[in-house]
Amino acid sequence: MTLSRSLLALVPLAILCTVITGLGQAGTAVKRAPFGTMPDGAAVEVLTLTNAAGMEVRAITYGGIITSLRVPDRTGKLDDIVLGFDRLDDYLKDPPFFGAIIGRYGNRIARGQFVLDGKTYKLATNNGPNHLHGGTKGFDKVIWKAEPVAGKNAIAFSRTSADGEEGYPGNLLVQVTYTLTDRNELIVDYRATTDKPTVVNLTQHSYFNLAGQASGDILGHQLMLNADRYTPVSDTLIPTGELAPVAGTPFDFRKPVAIGARIGQPDAQLKNGLGYDHNWVLNRTATGLELAARVVEPKTGRTMEIRTTEPGIQFYSGNFLDGKLTGKQGAQYKHRTGFCLETQHYPDSPNQPKFPSTTVRPGTEYRSSTVFTFGVTK
Repeated sequence: MTLSRSLLALVPLAILCTVITGLGQAGTAVKRAPFGTMPDGAAVEVLTLTNAAGMEVRAITYGGIITSLRVPDRTGKLDDIVLGFDRLDDYLKDPPFFGAIIGRYGNRIARGQFVLDGKTYKLATNNGPNHLHGGTKGFDKVIWKAEPVAGKNAIAFSRTSADGEEGYPGNLLVQVTYTLTDRNELIVDYRATTDKPTVVNLTQHSYFNLAGQASGDILGHQLMLNADRYTPVSDTLIPTGELAPVAGTPFDFRKPVAIGARIGQPDAQLKNGLGYDHNWVLNRTATGLELAARVVEPKTGRTMEIRTTEPGIQFYSGNFLDGKLTGKQGAQYKHRTGFCLETQHYPDSPNQPKFPSTTVRPGTEYRSSTVFTFGVTK
């Protein structure tokens, strides 16, 4: 395969990732171990980051999936706060994107198609009539190359998505880096370049339960979303194009509100999503990291604050969890036992000219950052 100059621009970065020593900040070693074998015999590894406070992040090379995130509560007790599985085989049974890197396009694209520079591109329709989270074999279902990052407590996941993969144009060179700081921050940095015009919308799809991944529903979590508007959706969850005010609706989380406080109200949008499964338009004043969300779990005192460079955030309240999945340590993932907060561009942006563009062209670089900061209340 011949790569253009624009795609080669990131090759030194990829090469750098292959020669580093495996020592993070302050000499912290990034641990790696086997996690299972794919049906074709390919090995999958798990890499572990730990900080000075004992917080721990585990991620596997399959899908870049965060399989475990251990965070202290107000008493200092560590618990795993993300949904997932103990074995690779369970991740291969097509679960609901637990913990994965999502791409090329996070969220939905209407009718599985878009037009770019006058050409129509056809994608898989893997969510009713629409395309969801990159298609039938998106970034969540492939093996990534993973290496520690020199001088940081971090792991860089990288891969090349070939021209035509899942119908998308262009060879896309992607790197997603997970960094764990001693301030209990999990930083997710995304970078990508392409040799043809394409669309890109990467995100991270962890399901959180700040009380612990085996601790029941998330309806008592207090949620704040820094957004005056959201994007209403059709009955197939495609945005109508409107940026609607949240004021006076169950979608107003500008002040902290329990997730379950209004989720059962007779609202047409809640009916379409079977709960919350919508994109909020973040209140932004600049181009850097800005506050997107804050979550408080009252019983344990755990908090999570999200800052991002993205214009939107998808809040999903675990509406399709139904108890059929058995997760880590035998936990039953029943209705609304986890929630997602996916920083992103808006759903269906390639078909919505009034939405912020997701087009990436040769000679430019896709960049996005999101910081999850964990703490406690008294």
